[in-house]
Amino acid sequence: MSDDDGRRKMALIASQGTLDWAYPPYILASTGAAMDWDVRIFHTFYGLTLLKKKLKAKVAPYGNPAMPMKMPFGPQGFQSIEWPIPNIVQTNVPGFNRLATVLMKRTFKKKGVQSVEAMRDMSLELGATLIGCQMTMDVFGFDLEEFIPGVEIAGAAAFLAFAADADIQLFV
Repeated sequence: MSDDDGRRKMALIASQGTLDWAYPPYILASTGAAMDWDVRIFHTFYGLTLLKKKLKAKVAPYGNPAMPMKMPFGPQGFQSIEWPIPNIVQTNVPGFNRLATVLMKRTFKKKGVQSVEAMRDMSLELGATLIGCQMTMDVFGFDLEEFIPGVEIAGAAAFLAFAADADIQLFV
């Protein structure tokens, strides 16, 4: 369904705060907004942390057996190996999540992928609306001042009123 002005609508829910889950809502939002769609992202639970001024998103590979571990450095043959990392290693090796985060960030940079912060800022600049969940703010004890400028705060009912008429509704 389009707005009264003919614009399409996209409603996204961001519920995860890890680095790998931070990219999809902002990739979709920036793309939709660049296409002149009315895009709104409802950040709830751990996704609310993506609105913080100081973003500290990390990779949490445990429980994600599909995550390829490729090295962003070394000879091409070395870089093309998919390293299957057993869950026992992921959970018991101190600093493994930090290592996975560093490697993923390095890979993104090498491939020319913008940071989550840049994607988030681009989404805002292109006109997407970033909404923080009021209930989650209350539960986790966040203040509006902790978030980047331009964030709106609303409850689920306000977001659902928009999402009910959206052309695309995604939980990412």
